[in-house]
Amino acid sequence: MSYNNVLVTGGAGFVGSNLAIMLKQDSPDTNVIVLDNLKRRGSEFALTRLANRDVKFVHGDIRNPEDIKTITPFDLMIECSAEASVHAGYDIDPSYLINTNLFGTINCLNAAKANNADIVFLSTNRVYPIAHLRNLPYQVSNRRFLVPEQHCGLGWSNKGINESFPMDGSRSLYGATKLASELLLTEFSEMYGLRAIINRCGVITGPWQLGMVDQGFIALWAARHLFSGPLSYIGYGGLGQQVRDVLHVQDLYNLISLQLKNMNDLQGLTLNVGGGPDSAVSLQELTKLCQNYSSNILEIGSEPETRPADIPWYITDIHKVNSLVGWKPTYSLDAIVDDVFSWLTDNRNLLEPFFSH
Repeated sequence: MSYNNVLVTGGAGFVGSNLAIMLKQDSPDTNVIVLDNLKRRGSEFALTRLANRDVKFVHGDIRNPEDIKTITPFDLMIECSAEASVHAGYDIDPSYLINTNLFGTINCLNAAKANNADIVFLSTNRVYPIAHLRNLPYQVSNRRFLVPEQHCGLGWSNKGINESFPMDGSRSLYGATKLASELLLTEFSEMYGLRAIINRCGVITGPWQLGMVDQGFIALWAARHLFSGPLSYIGYGGLGQQVRDVLHVQDLYNLISLQLKNMNDLQGLTLNVGGGPDSAVSLQELTKLCQNYSSNILEIGSEPETRPADIPWYITDIHKVNSLVGWKPTYSLDAIVDDVFSWLTDNRNLLEPFFSH
């Protein structure tokens, strides 16, 4: 890796802090700086971990261009900052969401332009329209939704959603701001000669994800089973049959490391990134896994009503990224759950009070 100064925005969040630490471990001579406003509850836990790995923390907010301008020079930006809840804006003022995910991105792009820096932008699979995802020909088998093997269409099959999936329709304000950011990044890249890669990420998980109801369900499910606390199946009848694929954050870093080594060949691409079919799990299935690891059986609540942004099934088709760089996840679903439980157990005194609220 040939970068001297790397800026990770949103760098005290789960993904940003892990990527920064892993990058510093791989490249000790690289100056790694993280910027974060510490708004998300629990992000302060990252500060000690970052300091112990010689990663510099700057308290700032991407909504304020002056905060980013203080960090110079940098030759690579890994853009992880976001208001990451797909439900944000439905029942509250969406200003923070829009100002962070859209105008904040513009400030980041201007800073990258000023430094002539490469960009790895972490987008989301929620750029794909809700109605199209809901209208796939689902069936229910055992404890999960599935797409039958014999069915396929433009951008979808039982192997997942790929980059050619239809883009017309509503996708939530969260998805819309991330898609708008993708478009702006593409224009900045073309107009100013910036090398950039867009990763449309699915569910990312692993140790130090302080999971909540709207984000980080693997860690939340494991923590509730270990420390106790309420859990509910929400939407689609309240049966817990919704399916997502999950990706360990170490596997995400492994991919980004490969991308940086092949930036000339990959720049300008938009890639779907996730765990793929082998790591797909429904909430019912996750409950069973957590029961096995914790030896605790919780009574799971049921909220049948489907929320506006809920979708029944999303699996990432990773064929394109695999064919380009030979990347595929190394962590199985069992290994991911085992890693999360080990982290929770090893740090129980610190984490139990957090997850009990």
